[in-house]
Amino acid sequence: MDLALAPADAAFRDEVREFLATAFTPALREATKRQAGVFAEASVNRRWHRILYEKGWVAPSWPKEYGGTGWNTVQRYIFDSECAEAGTPALPAMGLQMCGPVLMGYGSDEQKAWHLPRILSGENYWCQGYSEPGSGSDLASLQCRAVRDGDDYVVNGTKIWTTHAQYANWMFLLVRTDNSGKPQQGITFLLLDMKTPGITIKPIITMSGEHEVNQVFFDNVRIPASNRVGKENDGWTVAKYLLEFERGHAFASRIRGALRAVHAIAKAESNGSGGALWDDGNFRRKISSVEIELAAVDFTERRIISQLSTGGNTGDSAASMLKLKGTETMQSVTELALEAIGFYAQPDQRTALGEGANESPIGPDYAATVGARYLNTRAATIYGGSSEVQRNILARLALGL
Repeated sequence: MDLALAPADAAFRDEVREFLATAFTPALREATKRQAGVFAEASVNRRWHRILYEKGWVAPSWPKEYGGTGWNTVQRYIFDSECAEAGTPALPAMGLQMCGPVLMGYGSDEQKAWHLPRILSGENYWCQGYSEPGSGSDLASLQCRAVRDGDDYVVNGTKIWTTHAQYANWMFLLVRTDNSGKPQQGITFLLLDMKTPGITIKPIITMSGEHEVNQVFFDNVRIPASNRVGKENDGWTVAKYLLEFERGHAFASRIRGALRAVHAIAKAESNGSGGALWDDGNFRRKISSVEIELAAVDFTERRIISQLSTGGNTGDSAASMLKLKGTETMQSVTELALEAIGFYAQPDQRTALGEGANESPIGPDYAATVGARYLNTRAATIYGGSSEVQRNILARLALGL
């Protein structure tokens, strides 16, 4: 296994860095710093989406025939890593990384022709209708019901934890169309125009203060049967295909950037004994412990990329392994940041966060987002498949238990 970049890849990395140095403008950098959620606010990510779209780089994993870059595995990893290192806004994955690839794999020609260009341009903003109250990790138990009525499906029920539903104009969702067999056999995958009558969106304000997720209610919502992806009752197959794209991330670079911020805070904050927190041996040991975890995540990512780039097979457990360790390590970094800012962790800073906030943070600027990010990342080991689920997958597929 060779982890060093080939000369062509190193040149590509330099090209990406040069682009980010100019395209990721100071105004956009400042707006991004005030984001505490998983994804940036719509006003921020739409601007970044447009910049990448005009460059032709908004869909690194898409084939060229659909408007993608046609980059290889290593180039995609370099691009994701460099964006993470630069701290660019994290674009919502629901359209570009999830619905788009599903339509390429299972969509009709008409669905591809209409939806893919609009996903690429950002004209259509997507949300995901999977989880329900009582049906999260056990997704096959979902009960949101769809009944065929002529050329439509009539949908009744609810979806929860629906990220950015308040901004989205389209949703892809799983519905129950049959109860006669195994739970997985009666699920159908549909595409929904969010302007359809009968939809109610209720915000869920998280403990970190963001309006990032919602509960969506469906009251006799009519969805054309032409908006079904795949066959009726075969949605579980489509859903599993989509999850392959949901769990792929370049964790190491995002974590590394967050850890650098902790270093800076520790060098600025007092240890209570006349020196800097950075000089405190106990705190430095905690940082070293997280750095070891980060190194493990980093080399695991690089090993997987190296295997994929040479046609190797990483196995079905690779995504679970990275999701598990990536999210847990990020949580550890946010815990260190919270400890580092000390008393500044106590104020509620939500009025100083987000684009357009008109209140100054309490204390130094670097303290403004720490508390909210700590609270927000508590969910990281739940969404996208909880850590418990990932450990069960690893136990079965990697350890044969």
